[in-house]
Amino acid sequence: MSAHPVRHLQKARDLADVRYAEPITVGDLARAAGLSPAHFSREFRRVFGEAPHQYLLTRRLERAAALLRDTDWTVARICHAVGLTSVGSFTTAFGRVFGRTPTAYRASFPPATRHIRIPLCVARSYARPAYRTFREDGPTSPSVDSPA
Repeated sequence: MSAHPVRHLQKARDLADVRYAEPITVGDLARAAGLSPAHFSREFRRVFGEAPHQYLLTRRLERAAALLRDTDWTVARICHAVGLTSVGSFTTAFGRVFGRTPTAYRASFPPATRHIRIPLCVARSYARPAYRTFREDGPTSPSVDSPA
């Protein structure tokens, strides 16, 4: 006895949720559901209220929004990290869903450095250059006043 048809659609939807960053297609999702692409698309829309392509794009844009809030990655890097290939198309789709460009969306949140789980003074000390100028390197560092 075969499983209920909706379970096959849920399996495909779960696949889209897990593999959104990969170059997955509606054909791949249809194969996971055991249906032809056309029949899969019709049934997916009927059961979940949106086309499979739109569902996958929405998952990708939601993940992109989280990366914009929580990282300092470039918009291009985020675009590719969520499985999209065109930064222009990504920016347009993001604007339609979130009402602003990815850059404007990011600017509306505090900087990603707030996620650092160590005190900022410690993070800054590890980020300092190796060669300092204020005699912090010890007695062997050359004097600022002496000619080089």
